[in-house]
Amino acid sequence: MPLKHYSVLKGRPIAMRFGTGQSPHYQVHIVADNADFRIAVNVQSADGSEVEFLVRSRFVHPITDELAALPPGLHAQPPRPGGLALDFIRGNLMQPQEMVPLPLSLPGPDNDLNEKLDQFVQRALSNENAMMYAFGETWGPEPKADNYFGFRPGRGIHDIHMNQGNPSGKFSGDNGPWQDGGLVFEFPDQNLWTAIFLKFQTQAWHTDDKTGDPIDLGGGTPTPRPDPTIPPTGQMPDGLVRIIAALVNAVKTPEREVVTLLNTADRDIDLTGWMLADKQKNKMVLSGTIAAGGTLAVVVQKPMELSNQGGIISLLDDHGIKIHGVAYTRAQAKTPGLTIPF
Repeated sequence: MPLKHYSVLKGRPIAMRFGTGQSPHYQVHIVADNADFRIAVNVQSADGSEVEFLVRSRFVHPITDELAALPPGLHAQPPRPGGLALDFIRGNLMQPQEMVPLPLSLPGPDNDLNEKLDQFVQRALSNENAMMYAFGETWGPEPKADNYFGFRPGRGIHDIHMNQGNPSGKFSGDNGPWQDGGLVFEFPDQNLWTAIFLKFQTQAWHTDDKTGDPIDLGGGTPTPRPDPTIPPTGQMPDGLVRIIAALVNAVKTPEREVVTLLNTADRDIDLTGWMLADKQKNKMVLSGTIAAGGTLAVVVQKPMELSNQGGIISLLDDHGIKIHGVAYTRAQAKTPGLTIPF
């Protein structure tokens, strides 16, 4: 079964603890809606391997408008598109090549996962207007005091990492789409959003849309993190064709929305059966060929629509595997006639 109590917690951080011990977690004490919570962030996997991470120092995504409007507190989230739920793959939060493994702790400054997390938590602690958002699975309330910060009742949120693509075994029961964990920081004084995303190296990059289980793309095993130094292939297709621009808010009525694709391969790509999808996962089927190194302007057709209020655009191959994806905000789409570059 997927996570039972997937939620987002919005509040003010007031204390932290570094991750140590046999099951190290970076701990944050959060106050939200006159209640205390603890955020527990894995900084090492259960098998002792390094956790992969990505820091978006300037996080630009349509979800931030909705997060800003959210009142402080704990909010259950239905695991589906179109809401606040995170999905690393389907929500176009990143390209897989961007995530890199990092150890729990090393001598020296800013070179381990504890320090990467602490950099932004400390910044939020020192700014009384900053807010912190944690996505994951909740626990509690418990009758006992919290193990780290002593407040009662003990409660909080954990699984602040990718929650799909786990291989068969202990954690495969947690798999599911639209229930990934993550940390988002809001610094309103600087009009800045920052996000931190974590993933275990054993988790596959391509998963089933219904179950979140790993997909074998033909190489015999589910795909790990793609090597950014190796060109995309059939078994590692991420970025083979990329979305490089979109006209979302046209001048004329009815609107003529356009998505521009770039073929990064050294060969022509047959797009027959490929699809573009919008934020609500409405899809339009593609056809024709895109030349090696060439671009193709695709006019959006119903039922797919590109909202002027912000959205995501995904490119899927003829097997339904996501090849590339982008996101844009309401602010980026506000000027009619301007094409958004990605």
